[in-house]
Amino acid sequence: MSVRRRPLLAAAVLVIGAGLALTACGPENTDAAGGPATGAPTAGGPATGAPTAAAPATAAPSHPVPQKPSGTKSDGGSAGAAAHPCDIQNLSIQVAARAGAPGQRVIEVRNTGASACSLSSSPAVDLGNSTSRDRSGNIKPVLAAGTARFPVAAGQKAYAVIDLDPSGATTGTAPGIDELNVLVDQDGTNMPLANTRNFPLDSGVRVLNPKMGLYRSTVVDAVASMTAAPR
Repeated sequence: MSVRRRPLLAAAVLVIGAGLALTACGPENTDAAGGPATGAPTAGGPATGAPTAAAPATAAPSHPVPQKPSGTKSDGGSAGAAAHPCDIQNLSIQVAARAGAPGQRVIEVRNTGASACSLSSSPAVDLGNSTSRDRSGNIKPVLAAGTARFPVAAGQKAYAVIDLDPSGATTGTAPGIDELNVLVDQDGTNMPLANTRNFPLDSGVRVLNPKMGLYRSTVVDAVASMTAAPR
């Protein structure tokens, strides 16, 4: 009988040992396949899924930043206009005798463009004979002092007045003068000599030491500027 019990006892020991071995291997295999359990904290940081702190609100500036007024136009003021010379295509030019002063002529320049522009301080003017091929001897007026460009708003006019015979002399006047030539911007940067306009003068007009004023916004002011020109 003792010989038969020993094999049974040995078999039972083997079965129990095998079960323990399987139980010990279970967790190790699970860890290797799936990694650490979800939600476990990682070193140096909060657990996965933990809420983060909200960023503090940015403080409003204590003083509001000034804003540029709406509708402001860069070309509406004198500075903007002075930087933008007038185009001859956007100008209407007329010359007429001044009422009550037949020896004076009013040069009227109207800005027909959509924006402000500028003219030189005074127009370039000379007087001569329309039939002469040589214009080198044409007479130029003495100008009032001033070099600043004159701004002209859209739709507005500029005036310059020339006195053909300031002394009122009836003798010694230049013969054969029948034409007044006008280049409205004498600086020449945007208006070549080809843009000179020619205006006939009445027959028998007297021309002697003419003088001319600067561009002004009214005829009255243009006359005052002409009067201040040296003789």
